[in-house]
Amino acid sequence: DPLPPPLPKKQLQRAESLPEPRPSQRCHDDPEPRAGSILYSIPPGQLQPGEGAPPRDRPSWAPKKPLTKSQSLGEPLARSSPQKAPSASLKELPFGTADGELGQLLESPAGVCGLVLGCQEASLARLSALMQDELVGPEERQQLLEAELVGKRWAALAVLDPQPCCQSGDAWYFRVGFTFQHSQLQLAAKVPKPCCSSLGAQSSLGTHCSIQRLLGRFTDRLPQELVLPGIPGTQSQGPSREEAACPAPRPVLQVLLCAEVPQQTLADFVKGSHAVHRTSPGHYERLGCLLLLQLCMGLEHLRGQNVAQGDLCPENLLLVQCPCPPQSQKEPLGLSLPRLLISSFFKVQEKQRPCSSSQEQDWSQALAAPSPPAAAELNVGRLIYQILHVDISLENILGFRSKRLPEIPSLSIYSAGLKRLATLLLHRDPHQRVSIQQARGILQVLLWGPRQELFARSRKSLELLQSWLQVKRALLLLRFAENSAGARVSPGLEEWLCCQYFQGVTEHTLYQVTQVLY
Repeated sequence: DPLPPPLPKKQLQRAESLPEPRPSQRCHDDPEPRAGSILYSIPPGQLQPGEGAPPRDRPSWAPKKPLTKSQSLGEPLARSSPQKAPSASLKELPFGTADGELGQLLESPAGVCGLVLGCQEASLARLSALMQDELVGPEERQQLLEAELVGKRWAALAVLDPQPCCQSGDAWYFRVGFTFQHSQLQLAAKVPKPCCSSLGAQSSLGTHCSIQRLLGRFTDRLPQELVLPGIPGTQSQGPSREEAACPAPRPVLQVLLCAEVPQQTLADFVKGSHAVHRTSPGHYERLGCLLLLQLCMGLEHLRGQNVAQGDLCPENLLLVQCPCPPQSQKEPLGLSLPRLLISSFFKVQEKQRPCSSSQEQDWSQALAAPSPPAAAELNVGRLIYQILHVDISLENILGFRSKRLPEIPSLSIYSAGLKRLATLLLHRDPHQRVSIQQARGILQVLLWGPRQELFARSRKSLELLQSWLQVKRALLLLRFAENSAGARVSPGLEEWLCCQYFQGVTEHTLYQVTQVLY
């Protein structure tokens, strides 16, 4: 008589005693899973009791979501059989991995291919996390700095320049110094203009590369040396004898301390770049795509926090100079890529515009005064025209008999794509507009492909796009390695944005985006 299968009591007890790793499916001829082995550890909940190997048509090595920073630094990742490429991080499968372990993964060409692809994805996630720390600073250090600034006022800060380093539509910014951990840091003291405070919303935001980072706040009397243009009693001209003998009391104002020191606004950038756009349109319009991409990424983050941009106009978008690149990496045209920061916010439920009964009226009002969260797509579409130095004023648009959008001249390989994106964002029917997430995907495709010539010889398919992704990921990692070993060039903001793209995009997303764009 056949005996009933034994109950794996000891295995269950051993699995329960381990907090994170759990025994996965067995690998070919290996008779027993080894506790603690990286080849068999999976996160809790990935494999249910009684569940076997994943189906052959499901690539378990490809995570549906991008790897998080914590996962890329050593959390156990989902594993599968060698035929289906395991998603191993560099820490789990380093170069010095014993050949005995590697041999179990190399029994078939599919296993080798899958292993390499999994390591490439994990490597991109790890590199992306490291580059983000270089751009915004390690999170632990930022938290220590926030704690150190609690209760600090003007007396604890060194004013580095009495004039504002930047003036946005809603605030003045001053460069100040603060001693932290035996080093002098430069911070930005943000003095909101009257009736322009968004502290309640800004205090609740998480860390993001495109969102202004708030480190501290206080209310104090303005120092005598600071100049606030347009505010009586704080002008730059010298005081009279009477004022010097008996100075008027300075106003008491709210001050926000921010991690990034802005150099200019997007409006200043666009105003001063006419010559570069005319002489080097490809270089300038690529910079425009990268700035718009940063904006879309920030808006996506804000929507996840139930927060909206207060007034999405060039005057309220800040530009921060990235750390100076090496001499060999500097832009020859004198116009480098800055970080774009969203700096004014409000809670979505605090400010809502009633829906218009007419699509035409809603479209016109949003273009005239774009501020509610429902008009974010219109805001970004309008910014495309402003960055490309094309008049997008309401009078210009309504001046056309057919009320069509102004024409964008074709000056570079990016012009047609930006024109297409602006048309999709400014569609009169809100149901036919692309979302901010879709706009971000279109900008990424414009910057890094796939371009239309990929489909000239082969019909577009998921298989073609998957192969394109695999090759581009490998080439991107090779470029990072060559740059690091050769000219010792540190990756910058554009490399991080590129890494973010290839880390998280899938062939399905590419298929949808290219359908819309091309």
